[in-house]
Amino acid sequence: MRHRIWLRTVSTVLNPKMRSHTYIDTLGSARIMARVLDGKALAKEIKAELKIKIHNWVSSGQRAPSLRCIIVGEDPASHTYVKNKIAAAIEIGIEAQTLKYDENLTEEALITAIELLNEDTTVDGILVQLPLPNNIDERRVCNAVAPEKDVDGFHITNVGQLCLDMPTIVPATALAVIEMLKRFKIETFGRNAVVVGRSKNVGLPIAMMLHSDKNHDSGLGMDATVTVCHRYTPPELLQQHCRNADIIVTATGVPNLIKADMIKPGATVIDVGITRITDEQGKTKLVGDVDYDGHRWMDRAERRQLQPTDAGNTDTERYCVVLLPRGYTRGAQAMRDSGKR
Repeated sequence: MRHRIWLRTVSTVLNPKMRSHTYIDTLGSARIMARVLDGKALAKEIKAELKIKIHNWVSSGQRAPSLRCIIVGEDPASHTYVKNKIAAAIEIGIEAQTLKYDENLTEEALITAIELLNEDTTVDGILVQLPLPNNIDERRVCNAVAPEKDVDGFHITNVGQLCLDMPTIVPATALAVIEMLKRFKIETFGRNAVVVGRSKNVGLPIAMMLHSDKNHDSGLGMDATVTVCHRYTPPELLQQHCRNADIIVTATGVPNLIKADMIKPGATVIDVGITRITDEQGKTKLVGDVDYDGHRWMDRAERRQLQPTDAGNTDTERYCVVLLPRGYTRGAQAMRDSGKR
């Protein structure tokens, strides 16, 4: 059986704060303008590509790829994210279902449920929505998912293969950042890139791919010179690193961390941060890491485009990027070839 590269199921980024904007000098003017890289259009483009691939696969007599999303507890944000992921998968032809469990579910019971899905040959991808209740060890649960079905790319095997520049499943948010840079043709070769945030699911994989050799097996390398900043980076050093950066990717969840005077003309900024705050009027809203209101030199119309939208709104798709992993892990390939899967 030939390799079904897309069949390990779709990885989804349903983050209403996923956006990028490139700051460019305006001829004859000292004012700096911002060009918004339209995440909505990119999402639509990738969805269309996947829809065609899956349609052709099913038309050839094969079953549709299948996804199972596990959610434990009643966290509203998590339920919204899962709902959007399922909707995006179904839209492009993936058979997707949500498995909901009470917050009192034990760790052992959750792992047992995952193991049953691992053994189910009709299930191609498994996604466990994080965070999990405090009584459950997230690392143990992530490692319980079979690496070849690990849509999130959180299994230790997939993380290790990413670090070694091997073909693997990449965490969706990180892959979305790389895909945006590639599809919008942002030059990365030899450029200075700053990643603000070092989380194992976002900051680390972004930094790994940005600095990796493009000629390695994964095909994800961007050949940039990367600096990683985090909570213990002194503010003055953070400013210094950012001012020298051609590309800034920020994913800290610290509102307004990146100020206008920290971004040099011509730099590309991708804001992955998302924080829910209460404003002076008592209304809740989502904000990113970049101080958009402080960017007074931006055109007002452009600044409106950069305002975050709530994850539950229909406008979420503006910043939704649907991506697929680049290929099977070798173990998954061997299982498919042997006819066991």
